[in-house]
Amino acid sequence: ELFRTTVSIPGRNRAVFLLMYEELLQRRLGSYELVTSLRPLQLVSRLSLDVTIVDQAPIVDLEVLPLRGEKITGGSGSDPAKSEVPITTAVTNENNVWKVTFSPNIVQQAKISTNGVLGDFVIRYDVQRDTGIGDIQVLNGHFVHYFAPKDLPVVPKNVVFVIDSSASMLGKKMRQTKDALFTILRDLRPADHFNFISFSNRVKVWQPDGLVLATPLNIRDAKKFIYTLIPNGGTNIDGAIQTGSALLRDYLSDPDTGPNSVSLIIFLTDGRPTIGETQSASILGNTRSAVQEKFCIFTIGIGNDVDYRLLELMALENCGMTRRISEEANASAMLKGFYSEIGTPLLSDIRINYTQNSVGYVTQSLFTNYFNGSEIVVAGKLTDRSAESLHVQVTASNNDRLITMETVVPLRRLQAETEKHVKAATAVVGSGVTQGWGSSLGSVAADFVQRVWGFLSVKEGLRARLRSRSSREREEQTQQATNLSLTFRFLTPLTHMVLDQPHPLTQASVAPPTPGAASPANELPETRREPERPGFLSEQPDGKSISISKTSADGDPHFVVEFPLSKLTVCFNINGEPGDVLRLVSDHRYSGVTVNGRLVGAPAPPGSHKKQRTYFSSVAVVMDRPHRAYIEVTPTKVILDGRDRIVLPCHATAAVDSDRLSVAVVGGANVTVTVGGNISFVILLHRYKNPSPYQRDHLGFYIGNSAGLSPRCHGLLGQFLHEEVGVAPLPALPAPGDAGDLNPTAFLKVKERSVPVVRKSRRIYGGKQSVDCWFARNNAEKLIDGRYEDYVTAHLFDTGNTNNA
Repeated sequence: ELFRTTVSIPGRNRAVFLLMYEELLQRRLGSYELVTSLRPLQLVSRLSLDVTIVDQAPIVDLEVLPLRGEKITGGSGSDPAKSEVPITTAVTNENNVWKVTFSPNIVQQAKISTNGVLGDFVIRYDVQRDTGIGDIQVLNGHFVHYFAPKDLPVVPKNVVFVIDSSASMLGKKMRQTKDALFTILRDLRPADHFNFISFSNRVKVWQPDGLVLATPLNIRDAKKFIYTLIPNGGTNIDGAIQTGSALLRDYLSDPDTGPNSVSLIIFLTDGRPTIGETQSASILGNTRSAVQEKFCIFTIGIGNDVDYRLLELMALENCGMTRRISEEANASAMLKGFYSEIGTPLLSDIRINYTQNSVGYVTQSLFTNYFNGSEIVVAGKLTDRSAESLHVQVTASNNDRLITMETVVPLRRLQAETEKHVKAATAVVGSGVTQGWGSSLGSVAADFVQRVWGFLSVKEGLRARLRSRSSREREEQTQQATNLSLTFRFLTPLTHMVLDQPHPLTQASVAPPTPGAASPANELPETRREPERPGFLSEQPDGKSISISKTSADGDPHFVVEFPLSKLTVCFNINGEPGDVLRLVSDHRYSGVTVNGRLVGAPAPPGSHKKQRTYFSSVAVVMDRPHRAYIEVTPTKVILDGRDRIVLPCHATAAVDSDRLSVAVVGGANVTVTVGGNISFVILLHRYKNPSPYQRDHLGFYIGNSAGLSPRCHGLLGQFLHEEVGVAPLPALPAPGDAGDLNPTAFLKVKERSVPVVRKSRRIYGGKQSVDCWFARNNAEKLIDGRYEDYVTAHLFDTGNTNNA
């Protein structure tokens, strides 16, 4: 689900966004997973995740997984590129209260991802349940029953894999599907029976005579069948389901088939029906008739073109589950994970009964199968609140045995224990909740058993609504689910979310907007004016202008260095790679200032001698004194991260002062960054209304005032700020007719090095001025200290300090 809201915040104020939600964690493969998405879409100065986990049962096997990236969106598996526990993660446990914290600074975030997409922070854990009847919690006239048996013999399964081999499965989808099926075959147990069906225009059965035992020979032959699958043709979903159902029905009707086994179809497709029956309603009706409630269908949809509603209803109507795998996900890992969830059946035909006349409105209590590592959750109302006890009976089949478990649970003792744990949990968790929200959290916790019952009841109503056969039945189910959703304030497909108007936490913290104010700049202090020096005048938001030098990196990128004492201008090009981050100014140890720029690529115009061009897509100014602060400039926005975080759009004029750091934006023109009053940089904004394929929005970087930078300043531009150079003619000039533009005409004397140079002309300040300069070729070889590669940094906020992290 995606929800959006827009809030206007007066300038120089802080907004706090509080989001509270509830989730019933599902137990899969023997554990619960609490997943928190960390995707601020930009690096932030203060990122902190604090998780407190409290449970009535003892918490066991808690672990923090590696950050789960975009490729793994569910199921099992991990991103191999991020195979370690997230840096700065800390885990503590005191009296069954577990606390997990994760607070990476901006440099540590950049090492994970420079675009602010860190991934999912996943905490996996389990709780110790009663190995018999399970755990029951009682509160305010409701109960919830958690049933998760283990250490039972595995029930043999009869499984038919129905695999889409149509043309749309060509490539990555089929490769990953085959990889997962090879693994699944290895996991079949000797007592299992199986068969394979592939379908496209026609339906092909691996073993037409029926299901076969999972012997090593049969598994080997099945791998050969899978290996030879070649995607082609259309998608005959109805024919494939009918064939698979007939195979299972015939096998189950054979007198030699054991009565105690779990039978299922695992159906996988990436598309919609295009061959044979194509109407969803007819396909669903045919499927119900073919299955005859004798087995379950588990459906898997891969990609963005699948008819997910058809697969969901097919599974829902036939006691199965469905799983959707997005186009970008690691399908192989998710298929393996899904099979792992249903590959080990322990019980079948589970029935849970409670004392008659003592409970009412019990949620689903009949279950076709129970798979190892999962959990059955049942909730209900206590019709007799004065009752001292509740009789609970669970019956199920396991192999050739009928299992019956029953007990009498003391209701009042369970009520007292649940109340005690709710009170303790509310105190622990609520202590860290922002103003006013502790009471909301407490009220939800105090009614959590009733809310679990409401949640399960609503979900059952929604499923029944989907299965309904008549408009009257559908209307009744819709009304019941809607009433429950409104009672418990659940957001469902039948209800709407209404956002309350945001209000300040304290009235003093919000200043009313200034009437007639055209932009935030009207409410902010004026930008300091820089001392004048030779160069270009840049207009500021306050109407004043500051002078900037020719020393710059602009365009493709063309570097220009002005030497005022020597009255010379030198220029050079840097042919970097898209994604490279170049260190432009490096004075971290002395003034505390570093400037880096990231390159973005563009194709070269036809006829150009270059294969590609590169431009600066973002520039970062890092200040380390008196405390660390960051400014990132892109063609569309400016992000100031200091004690407060401010984001300014580049199309509007605005100015902000923050300690020693100030930012001034002239809408659509330039951004001026000033540090301590004696260091300033001007960043020109180059944007195109209708860009050609060879153009990219980009930035130009100019040094305004360098007085505060130390003599030891370095970087591609910074190393020349306190240098003097001289020019000496070559002993022999090129003969007439030679390509004088390609051959050096003089030597530049810099830092006791002789650099061959030629005369060129460069346009700077967005093309407003032309400057004659001495051009050094080959990525400024001999002109700069070291080589170009020495100036490529790890990330945009890298200062070159080994203690960054």
